[in-house]
Amino acid sequence: MSGVQEFSYLHKEAADWRRYLHQNPELGYDLPETAAFVAKMLASFGIEEIETGIAETGVIAVVRGTAGDGPTVGLRADMDALPIEEMSNKPWSSKKPGLMHACGHDGHTAMLLGAATHIARYRNFRGAVAFIFQPAEEEGRGAERMVQQGIMERYDITGVYGMHTSPGLDIGRFAIREGTIMAALDEFDIVVIGKGGHAAQPDATIDPVVVASQIIVTLQTLVSRNTKPTESLVVSVPKVRSTGTYNVIPNQVELGGTVRSISPALRDFAERQVEQCARGVASAMGAAIEFTYRRLEPLTYNHPEQTRSAVAAARRLVGGESVDANVAPVMGAEDFAYMLQVRPGSYIFIGNGPTAGLHHPSFDFDDEALPYGIGYWVNLVNTLLAG
Repeated sequence: MSGVQEFSYLHKEAADWRRYLHQNPELGYDLPETAAFVAKMLASFGIEEIETGIAETGVIAVVRGTAGDGPTVGLRADMDALPIEEMSNKPWSSKKPGLMHACGHDGHTAMLLGAATHIARYRNFRGAVAFIFQPAEEEGRGAERMVQQGIMERYDITGVYGMHTSPGLDIGRFAIREGTIMAALDEFDIVVIGKGGHAAQPDATIDPVVVASQIIVTLQTLVSRNTKPTESLVVSVPKVRSTGTYNVIPNQVELGGTVRSISPALRDFAERQVEQCARGVASAMGAAIEFTYRRLEPLTYNHPEQTRSAVAAARRLVGGESVDANVAPVMGAEDFAYMLQVRPGSYIFIGNGPTAGLHHPSFDFDDEALPYGIGYWVNLVNTLLAG
């Protein structure tokens, strides 16, 4: 297996790719420049099997080994950015006002490109590698659409793997766990319907602002008093909208919230109890509600055997002490979960050092992590497809 020094020759080139992508962010499925850049680079590596236009702007490239027949392993990177105004003040800051790579997808793409060029050059493995460049991770449906369009069957992918940068984790370190590593993501909307009127005569109204406030407070007990302290559940209501003014109690208030859970049972519990709490509070106070609940992304589940292979690959790159194989689950969500629902695989975190957090306007992917990410991908391929 290979240490990180073997991939230092790609460091500068991968940093150039990453900074170009950082300067030219695109959103969702609308990634024409990003997808064209990725396809161009893959072709320049001598890769001939390249498909574009998957889920609108997704790209897949296949490299076949020279050591004989074997399975096809899928390696995935996400490509889309976020609608955030950048404040990093880096020389390679976004050229597009209101758009930036605040979640490291520029680095993810550059690391997978680096792995592709190395693997295309040294094909001493059996089977094949499918390099999957995905749009619309931030919208939460890009992976699902690629799966729905049959990429796993078309490329005969038997296992699939992902990686995400992790601010706060030192450069050169990795973190992973078997089982659930990231939470399921759901959203809900509650319209509280009361009876408006003059703010000086609250007794003649059914104040939906007070009802909505009580619903928000009551929902917090689902975590603090209705789930075990050792279980992980998040219920947040960050969206509150009212048309009231200083002297007008409105007819209704709109609430919007998110639920994060790390088990199917907790997810079912939350969906059921959020509605019951809201309806119960509203009814007790003489109001009514309109309720909508949406299940968005499933929990991200790392399959045990594939996760052990990922741990082995990372440890052979950086040593055993630099790989946390039992990291606590993260309550953020990841649409790579859709790929893990249809094929076994795993998802790993790579250190980004003491940078600003993800989705922060000052965040920037640390280019010092690039050789580690490239090396992990190459070692993983060698672990899974040894000739």
